[in-house]
Amino acid sequence: MAMLALVVGACTNGSQSQMTADGQPVERLTIAVPEDVGPLNIFASHEEPLTELVYDKLLGPSPYVDDPQPWLASEVRQLDPATWEVDLRDGVTWHDGETFTAADVVFTFEFFKAAPTGRWTHHVSDIPTIETVEAVDDNTVRFTCADACPFLGSVTLADLPIVAEHVWSDVPADQVREVTDLPVGTGPYRLVEYDSVSGYRFEAYENYFAGPPLVQELVMPVIEDPSATFTALRTGEIQATSRPLAPELIAEFASSDDIELITTRPLQFPELRMNFERPPFDVPEFRRAISRALDRAELLDAVFLGEGRRADKGYPHPDAAWTNPDLSTPFDAAEASSLLDELGYEDTDGDSVREGPAGPLRFTIQVAATEPTDVRAAELIRADLAEIGISADVQTKDAASIGELFRSRDFDLYINTITAHGVADPTQFIMSHRSGYLWKAPDMPYPQWDALFEQWSAATTIADRTKTLFEMQELFNSQPTSVPLYYPDEYHAYRAGTFDGWVESPGSGVVHKWSLLPPEVGRDANAVVTGE
Repeated sequence: MAMLALVVGACTNGSQSQMTADGQPVERLTIAVPEDVGPLNIFASHEEPLTELVYDKLLGPSPYVDDPQPWLASEVRQLDPATWEVDLRDGVTWHDGETFTAADVVFTFEFFKAAPTGRWTHHVSDIPTIETVEAVDDNTVRFTCADACPFLGSVTLADLPIVAEHVWSDVPADQVREVTDLPVGTGPYRLVEYDSVSGYRFEAYENYFAGPPLVQELVMPVIEDPSATFTALRTGEIQATSRPLAPELIAEFASSDDIELITTRPLQFPELRMNFERPPFDVPEFRRAISRALDRAELLDAVFLGEGRRADKGYPHPDAAWTNPDLSTPFDAAEASSLLDELGYEDTDGDSVREGPAGPLRFTIQVAATEPTDVRAAELIRADLAEIGISADVQTKDAASIGELFRSRDFDLYINTITAHGVADPTQFIMSHRSGYLWKAPDMPYPQWDALFEQWSAATTIADRTKTLFEMQELFNSQPTSVPLYYPDEYHAYRAGTFDGWVESPGSGVVHKWSLLPPEVGRDANAVVTGE
């Protein structure tokens, strides 16, 4: 049998560096968060960096690295193409003192099959389909998939948070979203207070298996307005924020003696989404024309002041471990115009807008009024499309309305930001074609992609699936339903002299559990970016 062993790294309660400017322990940090996501019910609305303060996964840190390491697990083995076994770490307890066992892992995966989990559903019921989860003994779990599941170890087990059987077993699966109790996890922090107005308060879990966190208490007020957030940082009302700096603030904060900056390359980007269910966006060549019409260099320079890279490698994010390095989506207005000519769209009345069988090419770009960079991007896109004979009005809406567009399908074009889960998880790229986000297979015919999906499904190794995944990415970018606008760099600001342990973790910025644990813990878990 083929064996794959991921052996647990050193992770002990040994010496800890209290990462402060003066070498003193940190009793409290106040960190602003941009929105209220409720009491961190992972089956309802949640913010993953906050959730992961409370919960752990079998492997860490996430599927966004190519070599996640055992975390709640001590060893992971692939027994055959469809079967995996996981040994669990000893000495782990839940926040209420109960012992973590294999029964919790079995319950989690079975419960996630039954509950409307949203964010994690496909990791247990589709990509891959886990048929059985069984406890071999108190510390060993066996997973059996319906088909080959080579990514189960590095993706599913690194993504799904483990929940306590004794907490959730009495909750009916169809009522999980209604739970408002404070969560019980195995993570480094306990959520001890939550209020929709004042926000969150966490306390360090002193019995954490990886060692006590470096900060005893985290106070996280909700400050929705970006201007108010950074005013609070200037005045010292908060010490840090999970919100990155707007590009126009970078120079000001970089010159401040009271503020320190950390630059990260986030695994996310703003995207222009096209409604592929609505003509003429259902035509591949029309979508390619939209992609070729966008001047990525201008978008980066004018909207994000050059702080990042032009998005000329398309989708997914080029820094993801599973992205084809040879992708190319150049700006080519001449090609865009030629594609529209070939489709028969002509300006027959001289008003600079092409017409087709259904009338003039007039559309609406919807964008959140609260995101000024997205509004600026929409105006530039409007101008780019006008150059090739397409009219696009910009319509601003509140953020909640933009968030509903995916479900309502009431849009031509809209701008939003796709996060690491969408553009750095290799199995989510597949699932996005099946869920309606990038496509709606198998309900909508797409013979080229369907053939590649069969090829991907038949492959039994990560290497063979990655090869096919690269072909899928090339196909997608030749006729995209989502177009990246630029790949931004992010600048995170914090008050100097308060806490100096901030580290970048792929796809998570700097406000996350790995910043708050001893430095060697994050390094051993392959959870932090240590250099170029």
